[in-house]
Amino acid sequence: YAMAAIPKLGGDLEAEKEILSILKTSSVDREKRKAGAALEKIAGQETLQTLAQSQTPLPFSEQKIRANVARQTNPSSLRMDEILERYDTLRISLRCRKGLEALLAEEVKETAKLGGKFRLLEIRGCHVVVAATAPFTLRDLYQLRCFDTCAFSLGRIDHPQAADAIQRLAKLIASPLTERLMSSFTVGSFRYRLSFSDASTSDVLLQKCAQAAFEINPRILNDARESAWAIEVYVTPTAALVELSPKVLPDLRLAYRLGTISAASHPPLAACIARLANPQANEVVWDPFCGTGMELIETCLRGGVVKVIGSDLSEEAIQHAQNNFQAANLAGVKSHFIVGDFRNYLAETDLQPGTVSLVVSNPPLGRRVRVPNLQGMFTDFFQAASRVLKPGGKLVLVNPLKLEPADSSLRRTYRQVVDLGGYDCRLEVYVKL
Repeated sequence: YAMAAIPKLGGDLEAEKEILSILKTSSVDREKRKAGAALEKIAGQETLQTLAQSQTPLPFSEQKIRANVARQTNPSSLRMDEILERYDTLRISLRCRKGLEALLAEEVKETAKLGGKFRLLEIRGCHVVVAATAPFTLRDLYQLRCFDTCAFSLGRIDHPQAADAIQRLAKLIASPLTERLMSSFTVGSFRYRLSFSDASTSDVLLQKCAQAAFEINPRILNDARESAWAIEVYVTPTAALVELSPKVLPDLRLAYRLGTISAASHPPLAACIARLANPQANEVVWDPFCGTGMELIETCLRGGVVKVIGSDLSEEAIQHAQNNFQAANLAGVKSHFIVGDFRNYLAETDLQPGTVSLVVSNPPLGRRVRVPNLQGMFTDFFQAASRVLKPGGKLVLVNPLKLEPADSSLRRTYRQVVDLGGYDCRLEVYVKL
C-alpha cells in the first residue's frame, strides 16, 4: 500500500515526511528503492537531516538530494554584467550550424577591429574558437549575433573509451576552472545539466560521471531542472571535449522578438543573412516571405536601412512582424507589412521595378511548411526579385533547390551549403547587373 501511495503524494513537506516514514519503516527493498526515487524528486531539508543522521547507506543519491534542495532554496540565475578578470587562458567556443562558421569568424574579426573583446583563434566544424583580449562579461559575448550557443572549454580527455575515462571527465567537470566560472557568472547555487553529444549515451553513464564529479567537488551539482549551466561532452573516437555553457534564456539578442510562429527563422541564420546583405546607406529592403520579420530586423540592426517592406501569406506572422519591428526601436526606418502573395507585389505594395536595393529572405523550404510547387515558387521568386532590384542591388536567400535564376541579369557572387537541421540548403547572394 505504501509503495502505491508514493506517486500520489505531492511535493510538500508533509509528503516528504510521509515518504521518509515509509523509508524508515518498510522492510521491502523494492518499496525502499521507490521511496528513495521519490525523495530524489521532492526532497528538502528533512531528507538532508535524515541523510546526515543515518549510519547506513540510504537508497537515494546524495547528489540528487542536494541538487533538489539547492533548486528550492537557492535558485540559480546568470550574472550577465559581471566582469571576469582572469581571462587570459580561457578558450571559448561559439557554436553554429554547419556551413556558417566562416561568417561567424568574419563577425568576430570585424567586431575585434571595432574594439570588441574577443579574437579569433580557430575555425572548426560547427563552431569557432575565440579568446578574450580584455576582462569581459557574458553580455559582451552576446554582442556577437551569428552564433547559436557559447561555451567555455574545460579541457579534453584522450581515449574516451578507456576504463578511467569517467574519472578523468569528472575531474574536468568538478575542476577549479568550472567553479571559478560559475562563481563569477552565477547568482545562487552552482548547478549544471550534463549531456553527451552521442545520443546513445546511457543514463547510467551520465549518473556515474555526475556522481564522480560530486565526490570531487560537492559544491557543483548536476541537475537537469532549472539549472543556469550546461556541461556538454563532445565525444569522438579518439577524444572527448568538455565545455561549460551558460543557458542564456531568453536570448538577450532577441529582446525585440515579442511573437513568433512554429516555422520562424533560426535567429543566427537571420543574422548571417543580414551580414551577407551588408547594407549600405539608404537601403530599401524587401522580404517576400518575411514571417515574423527577423531577417528584416537583423538587416536593419546593421545600419543604413531607410525602409523595409515585408509580405507573407500568414496574417498571424505579419502581426508578429509588425510588433517585433516596433519593439526593435529602429529609429528612422519606415516599414510596410502586408498579408499577401509576393507574386502580386505590384498590386499590393508600393514596390515598383528598380526601386529596391536589397531583397533578403529565408523562404519556405518545403519541410515545415508544405509548398505544392516549390520549384515554381522559387522560379517566380527569382523573377520578382530581378524586377524590383535596381542595378547593383543584392538578393540574399536560402535556397533548398539546385535552381538558378533564369534571368541572366542576376549574377551569383556567393554560395555556401548550410545544414538546416538535418538537410542541406544553399545560402546564396546574387547581384543585379
